[in-house]
Amino acid sequence: MIKVFIDGSAGTTGLRITDRLAQRQDMELLKLPEELRKDPAARKEAIFAADIVFLCLPDAAAIEAVALAEGAKAKIIDTSTAHRTNDSWAYGFAELSAAHRQAIENAKLVANPGCHASGFIAGVYPLTASGLLPKDFPITAYSLTGYSGGGKSLIAEYEDANRDPRHESHRIYGTTLTHKHLPEMQKICGLQKQPVFSPILGDFYEGMATTVLLPGFDAKAVYDCIAKHYEGQQLVTVAPFGGDESVIYASTLAMKDSMRISVSGREDQCMVTAIFDNLGKGASGAAIQNMNILLGLPEATGLNV
Repeated sequence: MIKVFIDGSAGTTGLRITDRLAQRQDMELLKLPEELRKDPAARKEAIFAADIVFLCLPDAAAIEAVALAEGAKAKIIDTSTAHRTNDSWAYGFAELSAAHRQAIENAKLVANPGCHASGFIAGVYPLTASGLLPKDFPITAYSLTGYSGGGKSLIAEYEDANRDPRHESHRIYGTTLTHKHLPEMQKICGLQKQPVFSPILGDFYEGMATTVLLPGFDAKAVYDCIAKHYEGQQLVTVAPFGGDESVIYASTLAMKDSMRISVSGREDQCMVTAIFDNLGKGASGAAIQNMNILLGLPEATGLNV
């Protein structure tokens, strides 16, 4: 049995990982009593007993957990922002390249991508890696997400019977244009400057659609590049040119752990949209996929594709 400890199992990402792994016969989940959930000594003991550790914690707590894990045999998958631009950690998006997949296979430390970043990078990386998109191009992107990504407090705010009636409409946030996923978007895609990125919160629980706008680019050429890049992948697929339908719903892949990329536009304008679940391929599903790769298992084991 593979022993797994989820540090931060009470959060939305940790709960979804727990739910997925509870269905598996090859996993033993190591759990702490509620009163010891934040106790450093108890956490360290669980980390040292585990083969795989998921960190589903705020950044500072994740850094603390890595310190607690020093000398442990466990392989660590961190779902926080803390290590995503750290060269000592493998970036956990296997579909980006053979090198990314190999780095995960051989890693002890894996940084799980951010949800918005996953959608952005999925569309942009193939274009910069192929040279079709110059790395100094001023990219604009926006991302519509369900409110579950904001954690328990935001979920409670949206599901409160006496909530602000404005929540019935979408809200644009991150208006300082300094979203925490920007550093990994820039680094992983090799961009010379950060994109202009606008996150949008919708009145639905889960699902995400991240769109990159590319003026001056032939949409068909962009499609051909992206379709070729993801050819043969199981968890990231590409819709026919123009998309599966003429409209895009952010909740299309809610409760799924896969991603679907849609490319549409015309000869001089293009939009690339990644459709996925912010708790699936954007968080918990990606973390379990990375665990499967670390363990040499089929990458979709235990996932809802």
